[in-house]
Amino acid sequence: MRVYLDNNATTKIDPLAKVKMQPFFEELYGNPNSLHQYGMDVRPALNVALGEMYDALNVPDADDILITSCATESNNTVLKGIFFKHILKNPEKNHIVTTSVEHPAILETLLYLSDFGVEVTYVDVDEDGGVSAQDMKNAVTDKTILISMMWANNETGMIFPVEEVSAFAKEKGVLFHTDAVQAIGKLKVDLTAMNGIDYLTFSAHKFHGPKGIGGLYVKKGKELPNLLHGGEQMGGKRAGTLNVAYIVGMGLAIKQAANHVDKMNVDVRRLRDKLEDAISKISDTIVVGPREKRTPNTILISLRGIEGESMLWDLNKAGVAASTGSACASESLHANPVMNAIGEDPELAHTAMRLSLSRFTTEEEIDYTIEVFIKAAERLRSISSTYAYTNEVG
Repeated sequence: MRVYLDNNATTKIDPLAKVKMQPFFEELYGNPNSLHQYGMDVRPALNVALGEMYDALNVPDADDILITSCATESNNTVLKGIFFKHILKNPEKNHIVTTSVEHPAILETLLYLSDFGVEVTYVDVDEDGGVSAQDMKNAVTDKTILISMMWANNETGMIFPVEEVSAFAKEKGVLFHTDAVQAIGKLKVDLTAMNGIDYLTFSAHKFHGPKGIGGLYVKKGKELPNLLHGGEQMGGKRAGTLNVAYIVGMGLAIKQAANHVDKMNVDVRRLRDKLEDAISKISDTIVVGPREKRTPNTILISLRGIEGESMLWDLNKAGVAASTGSACASESLHANPVMNAIGEDPELAHTAMRLSLSRFTTEEEIDYTIEVFIKAAERLRSISSTYAYTNEVG
């Protein structure tokens, strides 16, 4: 059996989205900005897809959703756009507040901007891996132009207080951005109700859409300068020929994701809890974050004395795919950044493993994973004990 439990890294495409995309590769292949019939033939599908995105996120008609290549581009557009539109023109308002556990698309961009005089405050997570709304508020000064805070953490699944902090930002006249990559399809995202959010970023492949397509929500009156210049696509706000097939796929995928939020929070949560209950019985085990404060699909677990990569290798040999953390940073990290941030034993940062389910995960797959996980832990603990004894005797 093969079991995929790395859905926070990427998801398989929804079969319905795949079917809907197919005609736009071979039959309806015209450029939607062309004036001839081939171009006109694809425009209705674009309008439908954008409507599906507006409906799924309950976006007011006056606001914009810009199509991008991914959430990384969307995040860069927000942060660099704020720099060019606001900070560069008014260096006295050069302060950005964020968390210490944001995705590298945020942290690396802020590190780059800091070379140009941008001041950044990184609010640490607490012992559960959560973020205090009060700590975020306390970090704001009269120089603050933007708060950028992810909606849910990609490593732990911990849900951050976006509603409270965005309302505070609106009250203080501070712009607010949230990276909602891990929230869509798992939590209800309502941008009419939560009107303190100025910018929100998402990526289709996190909610069973295609890879290489994403979106950026921009509130009316909070427009940003273009990151990409060229043609007049997206109302002149993001140049580049539109990837119609992928936009169509993302539209249906986000509609499906929004329609399955209840399933995620009931059926998938039950499977997640079943898996968590079973593997957390292994001795010297830590699961990060209270489950009721996490997205319904995510477990970050650490087994003392077992190196994470060794455990993942055993799981992989048995057909179970998991990860040690963010796929976007896996080549550069030697330890899990969240485990480091919450101040756990440094050894545990090297043993943290993330297991993330999707709405396509089955009970049979979870039962198999429990069996494989326990056997792998027992085998690796036995090897570790033998090695320690040999060294002691030697």
